[in-house]
Amino acid sequence: MSGDLPTVLVTNDDGIDAPGLQALVRTLVSSDLFQVFVCAPNSEKSAVSHCITWRKPISAKPHDISGAVAFAVSGTPADCTSLGISKALFPSMPDLVISGINMGSNCGYHVVYSGTVAGAREAFLNGVPAVSISYKWVHGISNVNDFALAAEVCLPVISSILAEIKNKTYHHNCFLNIDVPTNVVNHKGYRLTKQATTHLKTGWRQVSSDTQGGKMLSTMTMDMDASSYSESEALNLQDEHRFFEREVTGSPRGEVGGTDLDLFALRDGYISVTPLGALSRADSDSHIYFEQWLPRVAEFVASSTP
Repeated sequence: MSGDLPTVLVTNDDGIDAPGLQALVRTLVSSDLFQVFVCAPNSEKSAVSHCITWRKPISAKPHDISGAVAFAVSGTPADCTSLGISKALFPSMPDLVISGINMGSNCGYHVVYSGTVAGAREAFLNGVPAVSISYKWVHGISNVNDFALAAEVCLPVISSILAEIKNKTYHHNCFLNIDVPTNVVNHKGYRLTKQATTHLKTGWRQVSSDTQGGKMLSTMTMDMDASSYSESEALNLQDEHRFFEREVTGSPRGEVGGTDLDLFALRDGYISVTPLGALSRADSDSHIYFEQWLPRVAEFVASSTP
């Protein structure tokens, strides 16, 4: 650890001015337990997954966040983490990277799409301990003050991780994905969970322009701010460009329950703590199947050759 206090790097995918990140940084700074760096996107980058910028430079502009050294970056969450831990922007590598707090949960297969989770995964890929944090925002129920409460309930986890790092006893073979329930005040405690296989069915609808429609949260639900667009209007478009917007068309599919799974523990009011890795291995049954299938490919080719 550098200096007297452990160093924490904060990033997100909602943008540097998002209430979740601002609440998290305020909580970290006011605790007087950490030196806080912020390297976050200068605009919203939700659902960009682990996209990185490769062929062009990105900019980093100083940003005023009280008590922290902060930069607004023109790249993705993964870019921000990569830059933040590189020592090119800050004088030292952080002891811990925290990505969040996201507006919307990140459970099940949705972690694949999440820029928030990618911000933590990028640190993990580079050997830096990391945590992604999301709050299950529900339109009409949640308010921005809930982000401060979510930060407070995650503070013991953050402090414990850093204590383990200092003692050289922390487990480095994964990173943690934390989801905080909507009713954070009455949460039921922490629950260690596994990633579920749930995901929402989505489709596309034609809209009149690239500015129409609502914002899709990381929960894959929609906050609509525009009226619906009729099929007849879509068919009457004469412009060469046709615009389509993703929409949720069905309820979550996959596993149907189990409090040891992230989505269902979260629904039951627990703070879900899920260890994640970066591998995309299939299950053992798939490996056994294709172990038997692959030799038949050569046989098929031989039998098909004139």
